[in-house]
Amino acid sequence: METQTVEWKSKWEEKYLKWICGFANAQGGTIEIGKNDNGNIVPLKELKKLLTDLPNNINNTLGIIADVNHIKGNKSEYIQIVVKPSPTAVTYKGIAYYRTGTTLQELKSSALLEFMMKKQGITWDSTTIDNVTLQDLDSESFREFRKKAIKSGRLSSDDLKVTDEELLDLLGLRVKGMLTVAAVLLFHKNPEKFILGSYVKIGFFVNDSDLRYQDEVYGSLVMLPDKIIELLYLKYFKGWITYEGLIRVENYPAPHEAMREAVLNALIHRDYTTGIPIQIKVFDDKIIIFNDGKLPDELTIEELLKTHRSLPRNKLIANTIYKTGLIEQWGRGIDKINQGCIEYGQEIPSYESRGNEFKVTFKNTFYIENIQATNNQKKNVGVNVGVNVGVNVGVNVGVKKTEQAILMLIAENSYITQEEMKLKLGVELRTIERNIAKLKEKKLLERVGSDKDGYWRLKY
Repeated sequence: METQTVEWKSKWEEKYLKWICGFANAQGGTIEIGKNDNGNIVPLKELKKLLTDLPNNINNTLGIIADVNHIKGNKSEYIQIVVKPSPTAVTYKGIAYYRTGTTLQELKSSALLEFMMKKQGITWDSTTIDNVTLQDLDSESFREFRKKAIKSGRLSSDDLKVTDEELLDLLGLRVKGMLTVAAVLLFHKNPEKFILGSYVKIGFFVNDSDLRYQDEVYGSLVMLPDKIIELLYLKYFKGWITYEGLIRVENYPAPHEAMREAVLNALIHRDYTTGIPIQIKVFDDKIIIFNDGKLPDELTIEELLKTHRSLPRNKLIANTIYKTGLIEQWGRGIDKINQGCIEYGQEIPSYESRGNEFKVTFKNTFYIENIQATNNQKKNVGVNVGVNVGVNVGVNVGVKKTEQAILMLIAENSYITQEEMKLKLGVELRTIERNIAKLKEKKLLERVGSDKDGYWRLKY
């Protein structure tokens, strides 16, 4: 069967030089001329002439040497063209083609740039920016880096008794006195000023088209992971409450360490040349992290889930973040995410690589497993509270629509916060505060304990 390194053609056509170009730019491969789509040998016209013309045509058009072999079998024969990977970029009529999977891709824009740099043995994050100076970088980010590096033990306090300028040189983040792209991303307070899309978008969605609220998170890569994780767990993730004896336990959609690892992977391995920010879409039942930055060609999704060597797209960024102790350099990121989810009682995430996009999806197992039971409880509670409030209580004290909605939310979850009520009802926080005050005046509601650790008690 046809694979990433094998292609069958029933006859020779000039356009197949594209396929040879694609193989040369990728891992090499073989084109077999005289085989149909099923791999069966078919009669090939002018076979002897092709054996003479093809080597010269390939060399003159593409500038490479390929082995053109005459393969003979029992009463059958075909031509085998063996293409080796080229150390330099190969083009056909000015266009660079690339073999990936069983398809031929035309390299454009960011993909072409990354390919050309890879052929030259450099990474995008090692290129320099000439309009940023050391004085533009963020002193707080340098302090945070030093603190984390010492704590991790990967740099000693003696190593870090240097100026910020010397530290950049120690980390390989300057070239001939000029700051690299990596230096700006890692230590500038707002790298978005120089590198478009170097921020993170987070949104809460009811469904694919219904966005309720969102944030954009800016900052240096040294500071950004902590900002993102803090925002996710304080604002976007809802803890599923259970009790172990008298102890109240909040189960979140994903364990902190697994989510941190996924965020770090996105920040380190993303393709910053596209100008598209990382996007984190939060739903009740799942969290999806979208990141421009396809897997390396040497790595498939299946291989990603196994033990594999580390293949960072941005080596300087990866090396600097490694020094902080936040990541390993052994290709263990996915394994850490999966193991963390298993220990937490969650399903392992799903991973998808499509085009230039890499996507990680965490399922909120706690929500999925309990939603049906909760929905049934809501129906019962909704009817009972609606009847009690709307008929019994409403007649006596005149409970209004928003007050009734708040009472129903509290009946469902006595630990609900006013911020959560605001989001669920789509009103301002002051509206929630005002209506809660009225419910307390009507002696229908009281607060037990502190604002932070207490709960609501219905009094009817």
